[in-house]
Amino acid sequence: MTAPALAHATEFGRMYSRSLTEAPAVPSITTVIAQGSTSLDGWHSYMAANAAVKHPGLPLAIGNSSQLRTIVQEASRASERYRDAAAERGTRVHYYCEQVALRALDQPHQVTEARSALAEHGEHQFADRFDEWWQLYQVEPVAAEITIWNHELGYAGTLDLVAKIGGRLCLIDYKTKNTDRDGQVKPLDDKVVMQLVAGMKAEESLVDAAAGTWQPWVYGQSPVLLGVAVGQTEVRPMRANPEVLPQHWYKFCALRRLWQTSYDAAAAGRALLPIAPPPVQAAGSHAVPAGQPASN
Repeated sequence: MTAPALAHATEFGRMYSRSLTEAPAVPSITTVIAQGSTSLDGWHSYMAANAAVKHPGLPLAIGNSSQLRTIVQEASRASERYRDAAAERGTRVHYYCEQVALRALDQPHQVTEARSALAEHGEHQFADRFDEWWQLYQVEPVAAEITIWNHELGYAGTLDLVAKIGGRLCLIDYKTKNTDRDGQVKPLDDKVVMQLVAGMKAEESLVDAAAGTWQPWVYGQSPVLLGVAVGQTEVRPMRANPEVLPQHWYKFCALRRLWQTSYDAAAAGRALLPIAPPPVQAAGSHAVPAGQPASN
């Protein structure tokens, strides 16, 4: 996978460099999109309350303030644990999808190991459903995990897959999704359209991370943009509506400017400075307005 080689976690979000020896230079596509994120305070509160109510030690802790504080502390981290577990699962699912593509491209792969990792966590259904979708849609991979760069706007990212489906060139982004009560994979967020159109608007793609070699982007001419929700019960591909792509591109551009503004403001220096109290006046003296001589 080329993305981790050039992607770095920084105080300004995930950023990309041009080679393994260069410093991070531009934000990632997902970091730019995150500038428009809405508050999750309600979700965090729900997760904490739900974890406290379902805690097995709650009945015995009633009336014991020390034990209740322990339960509250554990519950307050429920959303973080859920987020981390979901991220780890998403990494495993994405890795399996990548290995399937590499195998189809006759490149070195670890499909067996990737499937085993999912099975160890009780997640083999993700691989099963993905294999079914791959066969049903007759996916013909062109490139997997391809890192792209845009100089004009200043961003980079990694596309999960470039492939041909039904004779059409497709840019594909996988999203690992839970299943709802009806057994259907949960819907994709519209933000995936921004992510895909930013990939389409790339100017270069990575050839060699160590050497910092790039080549002109050749897959941006009217491809089909697919967000693919990968779940345990089904895989649901959704096509980005071509009619709305300009608006989502403009939104991405605006968020990129917002990221730059925040970056520049942070780099400018401290926003707030301490201020000392005014000097203590001598007994019987009076403050003199600035610009006027003191009276004798």
